[in-house]
Amino acid sequence: MSNSSSIQGFLLLAFAHTWELQVLTFWLFLGIYLAALLGNGLIITTIACDHHLHTPMYFFLLNLSLLDLGCISTTVPKAMVNSLWDTRAISYPGCAAQVFLVSSLLGTEFALLTVMAYDRYIAICKPLHYGTLLGSRACVHMAAAAWGTGFLNALLHTANTFSLPLCQGNVLDQFFCEIPQILKLSCSHSYLREVGLSIISACLFFVCFVFIVVSYVQIFRAVLRIPSEQGRHKAFSTCLPHLAVVSLCVSTGLFAYLKPPSISSPYLDLVVSVLYSVVPPAVNPLIYSMRNKEIREFLRKLCEYSLLQINKVPIISLRFL
Repeated sequence: MSNSSSIQGFLLLAFAHTWELQVLTFWLFLGIYLAALLGNGLIITTIACDHHLHTPMYFFLLNLSLLDLGCISTTVPKAMVNSLWDTRAISYPGCAAQVFLVSSLLGTEFALLTVMAYDRYIAICKPLHYGTLLGSRACVHMAAAAWGTGFLNALLHTANTFSLPLCQGNVLDQFFCEIPQILKLSCSHSYLREVGLSIISACLFFVCFVFIVVSYVQIFRAVLRIPSEQGRHKAFSTCLPHLAVVSLCVSTGLFAYLKPPSISSPYLDLVVSVLYSVVPPAVNPLIYSMRNKEIREFLRKLCEYSLLQINKVPIISLRFL
């Protein structure tokens, strides 16, 4: 028997038990991580550099890309290091930091997706009031509220979780530190406070989810009333990326935490956790860039400019010879 004060660190779940598979896992995670860095970095650069994209929709998209970068950077680099160095260890402060950052960023992301649903609702259902209801100050306040909600929620959960006495060792059945796995190590009945906080968080999640659903019901009703087919297509094209990201986030998250115990196993939990914590940050930029003409156009110009600068390098070098 041990308690939390005597635990110096935790042991994470290994992806494989052979060196070859661990190296393969490292390269797989490295590829996903670089894709997420490149995709989200390009979206952030595009929105920051193109003044035509300084609108509420792209402001919220920039925040979403920042959240995706933070989320995948919190879990994947540590998993890559552990795979490469054949270790499973993570320090107690490092585990607490991971729990706080993952909880904060994922909570903020879902709150931001709710705000983005409101943005689409106003843009399509009340276009004449768009500039009034979603001015620059209102957008900043809504984004700050989303970040603040995620931060406060994560702070409460992290403080409560790591104040519990841990009596079941220090082995976590997950490749990163998350609250459900740490609760499995707590003493009997000592986790009831965290259950109460989880119920409150679940209620907030449900309210946000209902708000998104109601918003899109109103959006689809408004779009179907548009007389021209081109107008309906344009309206749908601005909503489909956001709807796809919400569906990916909600489906993977619900399956991860609400799947039947009969099909639960450490390695199934591992695969599901990768789906909800690693895949969305890498896929979200692809979803938005494929369905967004403005982003594709700016990226095309950026690539043409980069190629032009590369072609000028030999000529400039020859002039100095």
